[in-house]
Amino acid sequence: MPAPDNVFTGLKVVEISSFIAASATGTILSDFGADVIKIEPPQGGDPYRAAAATQYTSAGINYAWQLNNRNKRSLGLDLKSKPAKDVLRRLVECADVLITNCPPKVKANLGLTYEILSAANPRLIYADVTGYGADGPEADKPGFDVVAYWGRSGLMDYTRDTNSPPAYSIPGLGDHTTATTLFSAIVTGLYLRERTGRGSHVTTSLLAAGVWSAADWVEGALYGAAPRPQSRKAPITPLWLPYRTSDDRWVLLALAQDKDWPILANTVGLSHLIEDARFATLRERVVNGGQLVEILDQVFAAQPLAHWRQVLDEARLTYGIVQTPADVVRDPQVIANEILLPLAEPLAGASHTVASPIQVAGFTKMPAGRAPDIGEHSVSVLAELGFSNEEIRTMESEKAIRDGQR
Repeated sequence: MPAPDNVFTGLKVVEISSFIAASATGTILSDFGADVIKIEPPQGGDPYRAAAATQYTSAGINYAWQLNNRNKRSLGLDLKSKPAKDVLRRLVECADVLITNCPPKVKANLGLTYEILSAANPRLIYADVTGYGADGPEADKPGFDVVAYWGRSGLMDYTRDTNSPPAYSIPGLGDHTTATTLFSAIVTGLYLRERTGRGSHVTTSLLAAGVWSAADWVEGALYGAAPRPQSRKAPITPLWLPYRTSDDRWVLLALAQDKDWPILANTVGLSHLIEDARFATLRERVVNGGQLVEILDQVFAAQPLAHWRQVLDEARLTYGIVQTPADVVRDPQVIANEILLPLAEPLAGASHTVASPIQVAGFTKMPAGRAPDIGEHSVSVLAELGFSNEEIRTMESEKAIRDGQR
């Protein structure tokens, strides 16, 4: 719920969305105090409720749904019903932002296009996200992030060993990146409104966000380069790879400068290789990278992770640890930088959730409230819009709305 003195206090957002990308955009706004009203089908609600529940439930909490829908109010509304047009008009008239991921044909059929809604509110920031963009032969094609962001963009092809199958992404990887992109577009629209007094139509797609994430390699393709996945037998550089430790953890080297090689060699007991003709220059280390990888594989496999953290830290070399999600939630750096957000009330033993990645100095994100039940706030939202008790009861009897309180 909104609270005084936050960045988006008083900002009214209508969200007509399903699954993750558009919903997570509303979550970012709600983190800073926006009043986000999520419109869901009365029967079943956002289909992500059920889809996430089959895979992402712990101790009775559908945690993926909770993550992407905290701090929102749910209006269970059948957008195909007769009363929906009036309800939507009143919502839009008082809204600052509308977020949707409905495909173009669905928006046209339901009267949810920018042209229609901006006529009711010229100051509206209309933000939509699609799988493959609003134009072209696949504009109406549904696109989850794994196919539109991860597969179509080139990311899936590159993030694997040359001889391995393409790597499957984790759920929501592209969705959350795309949500941050759409949030940026909304803020741009709000800034433009401050300058001109007019709203605007801002948009992005899973495909566009994916290509942007893969831009260094895609840009190379525009110049005729053809980057391909690397192999440990023929790496781009052996000093930019993960190495397994004796306790089955992975150290990720990220040594980009030529001066790093002798420091690493001295640190890991390979000083005798500094002048070895196979590895003496950056070019030779690339040409003979497979041989150096075999040597480093044996070196790192001889000691546990704790040992390598100590010696690499002392040498001031750039490296990382390939962490598990369980590592992440205990990571002191994650905790110190408030990357985990306190829950307003503990849920199933959890006291925190994952924060959106944006920080504004002087403002603290809202404590994360519980994600709403389907139609939990239907009556209160409709009452705020000026509908009488009798009108609300009639809508409920006609199954145009769902009162989640009953």
